[in-house]
Amino acid sequence: MFPAQFTTTLLLLSLALPLLAPLPLAAEIPQRDRRSTEVRHVDAHYTMPRYDTPQAWNERAAFLRKQILFSAGLWPMPQRTPLNPQVFDKVVHQDYSIEKVIIETHPGFYLGGNLYRPVGKPGPHPGVLSPHGHWRYGRLEHSEVASVPGRAIGLARLGFVVFNYDMVGYGDTMQIGHELQTKSEELWSIGLLGLQLWNSIRAVDFVTSLSDVDPSRLAVTGASGGATQTLLLAAVDERIGFSAPVNMISSIMQGGSVCENAANLRIDTNNMEIAALMAPRPMLMVSATGDWTKNTPAEEFPAVQSIYRLLDAEGSVEGVHIDAPHNYNRQSREAVYSFFGRKILQHAGSSGFAEERFTVEMPSQMLAFWGKPLPPNAITRQGLTDRMQQQAEEQIRKLRPHDAASLAEAQEFFREALKLSTLASLPAPEEVLSEKTDELRYGRRGEGEVLVIGRDSKGDRVPAVILLPRKVDPAMTPVLLVHPEGTAWVMSAAESSGSLVQQLLARGVPVMGIDYFQTGRAKASRDMAGAGRYAERFFTTYNRTDAANRIQDILTAVAYLRGRLNTAEIKLVGFGEAGVWSLFARALAGGPIHLAADLAQFETESDAAFLDRFFIPGLRKAGDFRAALTLLPSEPNSKALLHNAAGSFPVDWVQASFQAGGTPEQFDVRPTPVADAELLEWIAPRPARRR
Repeated sequence: MFPAQFTTTLLLLSLALPLLAPLPLAAEIPQRDRRSTEVRHVDAHYTMPRYDTPQAWNERAAFLRKQILFSAGLWPMPQRTPLNPQVFDKVVHQDYSIEKVIIETHPGFYLGGNLYRPVGKPGPHPGVLSPHGHWRYGRLEHSEVASVPGRAIGLARLGFVVFNYDMVGYGDTMQIGHELQTKSEELWSIGLLGLQLWNSIRAVDFVTSLSDVDPSRLAVTGASGGATQTLLLAAVDERIGFSAPVNMISSIMQGGSVCENAANLRIDTNNMEIAALMAPRPMLMVSATGDWTKNTPAEEFPAVQSIYRLLDAEGSVEGVHIDAPHNYNRQSREAVYSFFGRKILQHAGSSGFAEERFTVEMPSQMLAFWGKPLPPNAITRQGLTDRMQQQAEEQIRKLRPHDAASLAEAQEFFREALKLSTLASLPAPEEVLSEKTDELRYGRRGEGEVLVIGRDSKGDRVPAVILLPRKVDPAMTPVLLVHPEGTAWVMSAAESSGSLVQQLLARGVPVMGIDYFQTGRAKASRDMAGAGRYAERFFTTYNRTDAANRIQDILTAVAYLRGRLNTAEIKLVGFGEAGVWSLFARALAGGPIHLAADLAQFETESDAAFLDRFFIPGLRKAGDFRAALTLLPSEPNSKALLHNAAGSFPVDWVQASFQAGGTPEQFDVRPTPVADAELLEWIAPRPARRR
């Protein structure tokens, strides 16, 4: 509800408001913001988006790969340090051999595994990466349901070099438990999924370094959590030419372990779309009647196949449905043998791939650290996360601009990094929807509208007001006011004598205000309890945070105001905590936007401040405030007034950025709040003071 002192009168007018070209009504704007009412989660039922052209899919695929890598903390890709591989204690059988393996995927972080090689077959051989699932014994699991050594033996006998390697916290890889995902670590995109994906990428590096492996013929296969690794590795590493994910491509369960979930990973996407990133490379989808892949023949396989068909590669994806519980059993293994045999070894037909009897070695013959201590340089969890943060900081510091060329380079990087962290963007004009809910007249000063805005097919609903003075001054730039109290503050101030809003209107300035996400009329409760077993634990894997949604709402309002008033230039003014949201929205919006932002004494060097006041996963790795400040001088005449800045605020970055952009006079940073009188002159200077 608006303040009582503001009188709302319905106007039966046939004439449009001055300068306000009416936009089409948008039935697509929901009655409640779906970002609040619909919590995405592990066990939701997802559908595959439709893509009509290869170009549309390829553009989406390129972004998805970046989204996966960023969520894993691997965008940009870390330095590949020496693996220092140790391959030892060979056990030789008649037609295959097994060796113990240790590699350093990070300096001092050891990944253990076993290398299975063919005996009696000439090389070089195709290579297979073999991550295991959440079986009790990890890569040593040997049961009717799943035998990880069994599939490696079966593939080695066919002529493949196979690397079975650990999940973190299993087998030899015990320096860190099967965890690693605190909120603070999320700020830096550090988590177990990312560590395991990096291990998989480095495992590919190791396998391709072997003299008896043909690097042009690489495959990956795994079940359950190992299939999640299979999907992710195949999605981001083009060296993988063939894949066989087993029992994980599902529309109704996306993966329930911490190693299968990372912040931002499945926002606006799901495992079907991620699996389709394999296209057009050959893939076998193995599913089962007794788990969450039970609907694959009717649902998930056709969905993934649609992308292969779009790329004219429909024959490169196959499916097999096993009547069994969750597994990588003999029947599933034999299906994979047949697929890899036909596609990689070029065997004719599907016969001749029956699994022969095999014997599994004892753990002492398989584990590299059996009875041995870790090497002296073995790193701790804290040491590893500290190093990852230091590496991120080093990269950010190196991007501090010092001339026009370095500014352009830094802006390109930070623009992409902030987009990947916030997953927010300026909508295209045709994407912006609006719906007028009321018309306003406030005395003799002017008139306006109460409305809601949103984006096509996104399900958002942003309450807004737009006020026009009785006489609009065309020399004045429209202003978007973003206040913690939202539209109620704007409307109340319009009726308050001498207020900033009233004086802006008196000077002929069009004014817009919004209730950004979870404020004012946009407040709504979330049913977390009804959203599934992992809804809260993995919330950020599937949903944007409130802060990210607020940035998006400001961007949507910017796009709407520009289109409504037919102007590219606007002034964006953020008050209190909303000043921080506005700064980041301005950074992502680009174009001629002048910013005045109250920084609310935000301690920019403190993880705790981000956790308490402005939580967006990956934001610190993306460059945090330094990234936003570097993007401010995107237009030669764009001004920035930043006030109420804490002592830790990186003033040197904003100085360096505007200096490199050749407009050092266009910014002003102050440690204290700016009074309304001065803010009024910044927004709408009197004619005598205009330049």
